Amino acid sequence: MRTPPRFDRGHTDDLMTFLASSPTPYHAVASAAQRLEKAGFRQVSETDAWDGSLGGRYVLRGGAIIAWYVPKGAHPHTPFRIIGAHTDSPNLRVKPRPDSGAHGWRQVAVEIYGGPLMNSWLDRDLGIAGRLSLRDGTSRLVNVDRPLLRVPQLAIHLDRTVSSEGLKLDKQRHLQPVWGLGDDVRDGDLIAFLEEEAGLPAGEVTGWDLMTHSVEPPAYLGRDNELLAGPRMDNLLSVHAGTAALASVATTGDDLPHIPVLAAFDHEENGSQSDTGADGPLLGGVLERSVFSRGGSYEDRARAFAGTVCLSSDTGHAVHPNYAERHDPTHHPRADAGPILKVNVNNRYATDGSGRAVFAAACEKAGVPFQTFVSNNSMPCGTTIGPITAARHGIRTVDIGVAILSMHSVRELCGAKDPYLLANALAAFLED
Repeated sequence: MRTPPRFDRGHTDDLMTFLASSPTPYHAVASAAQRLEKAGFRQVSETDAWDGSLGGRYVLRGGAIIAWYVPKGAHPHTPFRIIGAHTDSPNLRVKPRPDSGAHGWRQVAVEIYGGPLMNSWLDRDLGIAGRLSLRDGTSRLVNVDRPLLRVPQLAIHLDRTVSSEGLKLDKQRHLQPVWGLGDDVRDGDLIAFLEEEAGLPAGEVTGWDLMTHSVEPPAYLGRDNELLAGPRMDNLLSVHAGTAALASVATTGDDLPHIPVLAAFDHEENGSQSDTGADGPLLGGVLERSVFSRGGSYEDRARAFAGTVCLSSDTGHAVHPNYAERHDPTHHPRADAGPILKVNVNNRYATDGSGRAVFAAACEKAGVPFQTFVSNNSMPCGTTIGPITAARHGIRTVDIGVAILSMHSVRELCGAKDPYLLANALAAFLED
């Protein structure tokens, strides 16, 4: 029997708020935690002893969050239903010595994170945000969400071949943003400015993890507002949908046959190999502690993992109207036609036939259509946290997502319905 949809256009409106308030992975997990707190979840510390009581819990570590809900009737060997996603996006990140400049321009030294469409960062009004580490061992989030920096493009008069031969950018020389005028470049200027912005005493900041972001807000686009343009949809769109699905399932009943989980990792865009990445120990440690805190043994842990399924939700490629030849000729995912099931026989995605059946059942229950994505054989596809999760934890994993255009641009594009179609499918998966 079809489940009445939980999410509608209001979900997409809330996604826009989530994107705007989450310029960094640290802000994204804080925003997700706030939503879960409203649904009755509470934070637990990794350094404390955990009890096995019922209800919702979550762990924050850097730019990652793992949240789970233990329903009535759960046993130590109860399997998990996991929504996997990632919080990071390609961008320009501040170097350890950020203060630089030349020829009367004051600049901020940045390093390229992940694989951004570098041309999309040119001539954009950029803010700066991230995490400040303080002398007392605590940290403070900072977000200067107004025009502060800009990477100016070279005028066409000084690069006459740019339109005929294409734009060629050197990552070191051509992507350093300007943020003021003057020849007197002093070490510590940027951090002193951010201390003032965050309301901190001078000299309080001893470490930082900072990155730039476009300050242009998300917006509906098109004649009938049927499109959504915004930053970091790869992959905060999935983080937001997973958070909404978990919160909804946790507040609608305790007769769940599985333990629903949201696992949103950092560092997917550069390989996931970190203590907050999917290739690190975070997810496995949290799931094991959940089993053991409910009185389980290693045997219970093995039984729980054997019955667990993970949906690795990440954005994928919609067919591009101007470059249709770059796509597989028989697989053309379209905007607003439902989430995509990602398949790759070389295991760049973790989906197999049995995983397809799991996702198809969830979509059918939710009344949501879905599509299949396969890359053009001549253009190898990217990868996700899906194969990593499957290999590291021995968990059956299925790769899915929402089809978008302009992936890895400062500003990406999707259908306005697809975010809530995805959220409905994820909620059905968690409660099935």
